[in-house]
Amino acid sequence: MCAASPTFARDPRPPAWGRALRVARRSPARAAAVGEDLPADYGERFPEADPGERRRAGVLLHPTSFRGPYGIGDLGEEAFRFLDWLHASGCSVWQVLPLVPPARKPYEGGSPYSGQDANCGNTLLISLEELVKEGLLVKDELPDAIDADSVNYSIVAELKDPLIAKAAERLLQSEGDLKRQFEGFCKDPAISSWLQDAAYFAAIDDTLDTFSWYEWPEPLKNRHLVALEEIYQSKEKFIVVFVAQQFLFQRQWQKIHDYAHMKGIRIMGDMPIYVDHHSADVWANKKQFLLNRKGFPLLVSGVPPDAFSETGQLWNSPLYDWKAMENEGFSWWIRRLRRAQSLYDEFRIDHFRGFAGFWAVPAEAKVAMVGRWKVGPGKPFFDAISKALGKMNIIAEDLGVITEDVVKLRKSIGAPGMAVLQFAFGGNSDNPHLPHNHESNQVVYTGTHDNDTIQGWWDNLNPNEKSNVLKYLATDGENDKPWILIQAVLSSVARTAIIPMQDILCLGSSARMNTPATELGNWSWRLPSSMSFESLDKEAMKLKDMLSLYGRL
Repeated sequence: MCAASPTFARDPRPPAWGRALRVARRSPARAAAVGEDLPADYGERFPEADPGERRRAGVLLHPTSFRGPYGIGDLGEEAFRFLDWLHASGCSVWQVLPLVPPARKPYEGGSPYSGQDANCGNTLLISLEELVKEGLLVKDELPDAIDADSVNYSIVAELKDPLIAKAAERLLQSEGDLKRQFEGFCKDPAISSWLQDAAYFAAIDDTLDTFSWYEWPEPLKNRHLVALEEIYQSKEKFIVVFVAQQFLFQRQWQKIHDYAHMKGIRIMGDMPIYVDHHSADVWANKKQFLLNRKGFPLLVSGVPPDAFSETGQLWNSPLYDWKAMENEGFSWWIRRLRRAQSLYDEFRIDHFRGFAGFWAVPAEAKVAMVGRWKVGPGKPFFDAISKALGKMNIIAEDLGVITEDVVKLRKSIGAPGMAVLQFAFGGNSDNPHLPHNHESNQVVYTGTHDNDTIQGWWDNLNPNEKSNVLKYLATDGENDKPWILIQAVLSSVARTAIIPMQDILCLGSSARMNTPATELGNWSWRLPSSMSFESLDKEAMKLKDMLSLYGRL
């Protein structure tokens, strides 16, 4: 009987053949020798662009500056219209200022850099109309619209705070999906790790109304458990409503963040390096700050004399005890940066130079110029952060007195620095802000929130610098000055270019957001009520044409 034809379960070729195939598959092709033919597709093998090196552009516009009926911009329809406009203009970045609750004391004028908490959201940004859509308010409860070209934080708070609190109370009393989302928000350890302290601090502050927490009774000042339990019992409603309002802020911001992503837009946030003394952050973490036994700062923040002030800038924030922070694994900073990662796609760290060396001023000093430089935490800080959180997309605000160690630290972590065109024309050709000195890993601005608008800057520029501008940009100055400088910024080799909205609109000094070393008249600018984003098609197309010309689409 003839045997059946063999069926091979394995490759019938000898083992040596299989080994040779495997070696061939993983061995690189032999490089062609000089004079040999190259592959047929050789002429089509071009370098692949690195997505991380893509050139891009964006607009700086804080949400408070949107138009709106209640005296302040918010996270409602106007924010979505702005994102539509930004997308139409070809921009892929929206930069905002810190979203923390602004300072509400009269002399602080709503500064987002002097807020009472490093992690909470600014509830004044909550849209009342969106709360109506959620069923947490009814339309008849909305106040009459007010005509306000600038933000008056006291008036806005008086108008909006009671209604936002009412919406929060209704959320707490509700059933259904929104309430379940709120409960999940409360259980999230990344939220509760800072929100509980913030809620207790706000409750005590509301009860005692003192200048600072170091004036509180000893048991509250030092967070005795019995005293905190008594506060919870007496202020339970305040505390849970406070938490619910933070949920409402988070929910509205997340909707905007998601919409931005849908439009291909990344949100760039902003983080002040320091926090206010009268804050939950300092009260709940005293050992991580340089304080005396009574809780008063020993040393405070500031900068030495600079272009904005002949005596320096005295910020008065308590300085960190970096040794104590390092002993605790920089846990406070890890919580703070994790929160920032949840709010933004990337974020600027204000006063980055403070991580290399910081200016320390005695707390009793009246001017900053009497301070001294002290060593910052340096690379070990960023190593610890990277180990805990992975790669972070941060921008180093490296303006002011930038010494060699600051540059070395920034480059060691791969963070882009900044250049500001308004600073470019007062020196000589090695000025780092001049476009020919820009770097690819950099964010370049016409001006920041601390600068005048381009039109205002030009109107007040001295003749020598005006002459430098005209020569350098090869212009006679007859055209719109803001757009001449916008074009210069967009043509830079810097990967990211950011333009304040005021410059796109060619507005003057009255539209300036902040004047450093001054207390009044800041943080209040709003888009003119006559300007809707739908009416700015011309500006969008002009900007898009420039982005196309310079490869930033």
